[in-house]
Amino acid sequence: MNQLKIILVTFVVLLGAYGFIQSQGKTGFNDDKVGLKVGDKAPELEFWNPDSTKTYKLSELRGKMVLIDFWASWCRPCRMENPNLVQAYDKYKKAKFENAKGFEIFSVSLDKSRTSWKRAIEQDGLEWQYHVSDLKGWSAEGAKLFQVRSIPSSYLINAEGIIVAKNLRGQKLHLELDKTVKKL
Repeated sequence: MNQLKIILVTFVVLLGAYGFIQSQGKTGFNDDKVGLKVGDKAPELEFWNPDSTKTYKLSELRGKMVLIDFWASWCRPCRMENPNLVQAYDKYKKAKFENAKGFEIFSVSLDKSRTSWKRAIEQDGLEWQYHVSDLKGWSAEGAKLFQVRSIPSSYLINAEGIIVAKNLRGQKLHLELDKTVKKL
């Protein structure tokens, strides 16, 4: 009888310890909670590229720092921000960060016109490969999922897919990346 009590108490203690360890997470963030707050795991995105020849998934970029950028060809503030994104991409694409290797931009277009979207990518020199859209404008699934109400809108995620900052424009993006960059 005493042996059964000891086994039961041991089991309960181990179960409680396991639950506590799981609740702490590996990174100090809540890795299991998908959401839109800093510290949440970013929701998955998967859409077609501009030529509709390939789909790209956000999760393909694990291991890198990633800026999810919601924009559109018809959005003047977006187009004005694009030179800053090009500069950040050129500066950090091969950088080594504390827990990430390289920087990538995952551009989600809220365009309805494939032609306008492709023209803006070319005109603005957006040379990264991860351009996606479902061509539904403001009804885009990505915009709904990320609750995008205005553009440009962005989320910076780390190598594990955890949101570390939101709506970084201009020098704020560079300053945020500089916080964790080890070597350019």
